[in-house]
Amino acid sequence: MKATPVSQINTVAKRLVGRRDRVIGRKSVRDSLVSVAGLIGRPVKDPEGRVIGRLVDIVVRHGEETYPPVSGLIVKVANHKSFINGARIGKLTPNEIILSTTKLNLENFQRREGESLLDADVLDHQIVDVDGLRVVRTSDLYLAPFDKEIRVIGVDISFVSFLRRLFPGSLSRRPTPDHIIDWAAVASLTDTSGVVRTASTRSALSQLRPADLADLIEDLAGREQSALIEMLDPDLAADALEEMEDDELEGLLRGLPAEKAAQLLTRMEPDESAEVLRDLTDEHRESILSAMESSVAKPLRQLVSFDEELAGGIMTTHLLVVKESDTVATALKLLVDNRERESSDGVVVVDARGKLLDHIQTVELIAAKPSAGLAELIAKPFPTAVTADTPIEEVVEEFSNNRGSSIVVVDEKHKPIGRILADDLVDALAGKNHSIFTQTGGVRP
Repeated sequence: MKATPVSQINTVAKRLVGRRDRVIGRKSVRDSLVSVAGLIGRPVKDPEGRVIGRLVDIVVRHGEETYPPVSGLIVKVANHKSFINGARIGKLTPNEIILSTTKLNLENFQRREGESLLDADVLDHQIVDVDGLRVVRTSDLYLAPFDKEIRVIGVDISFVSFLRRLFPGSLSRRPTPDHIIDWAAVASLTDTSGVVRTASTRSALSQLRPADLADLIEDLAGREQSALIEMLDPDLAADALEEMEDDELEGLLRGLPAEKAAQLLTRMEPDESAEVLRDLTDEHRESILSAMESSVAKPLRQLVSFDEELAGGIMTTHLLVVKESDTVATALKLLVDNRERESSDGVVVVDARGKLLDHIQTVELIAAKPSAGLAELIAKPFPTAVTADTPIEEVVEEFSNNRGSSIVVVDEKHKPIGRILADDLVDALAGKNHSIFTQTGGVRP
């Protein structure tokens, strides 16, 4: 988990996300924008001008299209709420909706999968402005004819639009273009399942750094946090969770089903997962561990049981182990297969009984012949190792002697069970303001 909040915007990601053509910038579209908030309660008329009812809400469907089309209207007719198919809309103005036919099949509205109600689900809710890397609240939404259908084009986040809804008639209903975010840059977080799965926003979110996504998740509240996580690739979501503040992550996990929390923690680095699991109640921790595969839950239970003041409490169980009888090619393939994990410093070599022999750096493997046996690369200086119950002070001393990017943790039989990364040791010391650091930041002799 990160030690301090990330405040800088990832300008590279922002630039990549902003390259797409924005429909809101087209004059023809801007000139035809209609406020959703202004339409609610307005009359719905037939082609003869007779009032059929008044608009209650607007239904849109979400799919692979960037700008969701209006699939229907919810209209109050007498004392009933009826559904009118969006294909029946003939004309849409800021003051009224005129249908294209007098022959209507008024149906009772039943929400279908992939649909949202603009007034009930999106207005006044939090959304993510992907371009601006910020969480905002929707003051209004705008519709416009585009690509042969009436679609949601933009989101208004201005305070003026918010006031316009509080005091109808006191302010103009005209759009405020300077405060409209193009829908292509929006990650809306509400529909029947709690998340709108729009291909363009999923793609845009995937370009952001985990640290930036962590900030966005922390800025959201409750169900909308979970909704944003659902929009992310599971591996990216896990990376983002690793960047969250401890208390924020703990609160987030409390709001997730145990199965979802287990899925995310399984994809995180084991030491990061163990750290957050320690802070949960026994009952909550066990519900999450029980939802995991036993092969994942067993080492996590072991990690959680270690004291955070000891080596076992800050180690990760993810390490790449090869036998001395293996070849360099085998070790390199293992590194490539695990390139997404923090394993770039090399492989741990063991003998036939599984005992630690050496820790061979990646650069040594690259320089060797692929057909060479790993036994040929084993040489002094041999790696130092610590046990799981080694105090952090001694781990620091071993790091100083070892001068590597990680140090191996072994059991009583000298078999590797984990490793400690230098940055994890620094985080543990910084987070606890450990006594081995003096006021000048040095290590006591």
